[in-house]
Amino acid sequence: QVQLVESGGGLVQTGGSLRLSCAASGRTFSDYAMGWFRQAPGKEREFVATINWSGEFTFYADSVKGRFTISRDNAKNTVYLQMNRLIPEDTAIYYCAAAFGMTTQRASYGYPYWGQGTQVTVSS
Repeated sequence: QVQLVESGGGLVQTGGSLRLSCAASGRTFSDYAMGWFRQAPGKEREFVATINWSGEFTFYADSVKGRFTISRDNAKNTVYLQMNRLIPEDTAIYYCAAAFGMTTQRASYGYPYWGQGTQVTVSS
């Protein structure tokens, strides 16, 4: 079992930045890849970014590429999502998730463990 707790969400103006954190406990953190997803009101949950077990490989949704950066600190059992140049379309609840395996994973079905989510609101 893996327990995940997100933090760092909030209200920010267009063009601003936020850094989300996700603290993991349970299984050995470096045994699995991690991902961030988001869900906007009235929309389905969508993939944002993923990182492999070591942090060497990452992959992003086109909508956030060049603005968001996913990273992890295995010594602290934490994954981060640095979000820059935020726009109103980024408004959503952001979820971190732990994957079945060690490699990057874009599909939500590859993640058996999910956090509760943290709200990000970008005002225009």
